Amino acid sequence: MNRVERSLVTILLASFLPFQVFSRNDVQQSLEFNPFNAAESTKSVVIGGQTVSYRVKAAMMPIHDRQEELNGHIFYVAYTREGIKDISKRPLLFSFNGGPGSSSVWLHMGFLGPRRVVYDDQGFMLAPPFTLTDNEYSILDEADLVFIDPIGTGYSRMSSGKDPHMYHGVNEDIESIAEFIRLYCSRYQRWLSPKFIIGESYGTTRAAGLTAYLQSKERMYINGTILLSAMNLGVNPGEDLRQALLLPHYAATAWHHKRLAPELQALSLPELLLIVEPFSLTEYAQALIKGNSISFADKKKAAEKLEYYTGIAAAIHLNHHLRLDRLQFRRELLAAEGLIVGRLDSRYTAARNERTHLSQFDTDPAMNAWNGPFTAVLNHYLRRELGFKTDRNYAIFGDVRPWRGMAEIRVGEMLHQAMIQNPYLKVLVMAGYFDGATDHFTIQYAMNHLDPAGLFKDRVDFAFYECGHMMYLRKTDLIKAKRDLADFIRANPPKQK
Repeated sequence: MNRVERSLVTILLASFLPFQVFSRNDVQQSLEFNPFNAAESTKSVVIGGQTVSYRVKAAMMPIHDRQEELNGHIFYVAYTREGIKDISKRPLLFSFNGGPGSSSVWLHMGFLGPRRVVYDDQGFMLAPPFTLTDNEYSILDEADLVFIDPIGTGYSRMSSGKDPHMYHGVNEDIESIAEFIRLYCSRYQRWLSPKFIIGESYGTTRAAGLTAYLQSKERMYINGTILLSAMNLGVNPGEDLRQALLLPHYAATAWHHKRLAPELQALSLPELLLIVEPFSLTEYAQALIKGNSISFADKKKAAEKLEYYTGIAAAIHLNHHLRLDRLQFRRELLAAEGLIVGRLDSRYTAARNERTHLSQFDTDPAMNAWNGPFTAVLNHYLRRELGFKTDRNYAIFGDVRPWRGMAEIRVGEMLHQAMIQNPYLKVLVMAGYFDGATDHFTIQYAMNHLDPAGLFKDRVDFAFYECGHMMYLRKTDLIKAKRDLADFIRANPPKQK
């Protein structure tokens, strides 16, 4: 074949580009990650019977140090409603998940965004392949949305030559997300918009500290902070009280799996908890505080009461000195059936593996049912529906260890100070009764003790759900959570007199 013929063949092949075969190196080079790439489009979704048109942008935000040197890029997906004449009146909600080390996929594709992963109505995984659907319960009708992937998660990375763990600590992480929010509000003229922050799980630690940091360092005041499946925010109740605060979650789980006495099973879950929660803070807490000075008769009486509220034999509670920890409870409740219940959602169960030594974080049947669907759907959504093209791995969970500052930084006190400085700042706490990782009663205790004088009681709202860590996967709770969040956003800022 002469040179002319080779040229003609080359041109012919190029004309059939969709069918061209690339080598592995060619593909990697063609989709080489470019932080300046952005995918932007206009779409619509029906929410509450109303068509909402919006602009969606998937892009990278550069993060600089105080010397204006580039440190890295944070990936985000932003949704902005079309047709808004005055964006200073349009609420703006910044969202992230936790870990630490998790991307924002869970709140993005499970609760808040205009598209969501399909689960059954009770929030349980369907068979693969997994699917997306329009989210008729998205909060986009009430607020613009920005989903943030912290450094090391999603597509967010440090620049070449920079320490990949520079921002992997409580304070450092807060500073990087604060810089993102400052830049976003500056670039898109949103300084005057009502601003809200929502974090889930460890994201509540970030959200509490971030609210205070933005206010004190950037002079950016927040209208509302939403703590979903919240950690204890640095409030340490002590070992005995921490144990006592777990009992309502244990009782809720036993009720769900029908392990309680008939008279307790006949109650609704809220009715049951109205009995168990006071007992946890009185008789049970007092028994624990006594330590080894408790008489055997009183210890036996407490164990029998624990059996009544947990469905686990009194002898087992006695063997553990009335202190059945989270993992022991998960393993004991359905031991007769050879099952272990979920950590993040105790409605889930899986077969026990007696040959494996489990930690609190291993083999969670709830997490197993969430990882696959969310990973598949997120990768499809970003690449196919939004058109963000890259071969870079989207890190659902990134490598952020070791994480610095967990023990010594009390973000709850930071949030409390922010509420003192900003009399209009309000907090919404959203918690699931079947969440065994960030249980609902511990965060109630934490919020109550951050403000012992009760000065801010009317500025903290609680909402509870008969589901687990990701309560929005259960349709009934998704509908309720949307309503609770919408009411909170509509009420803040309060109407001017």
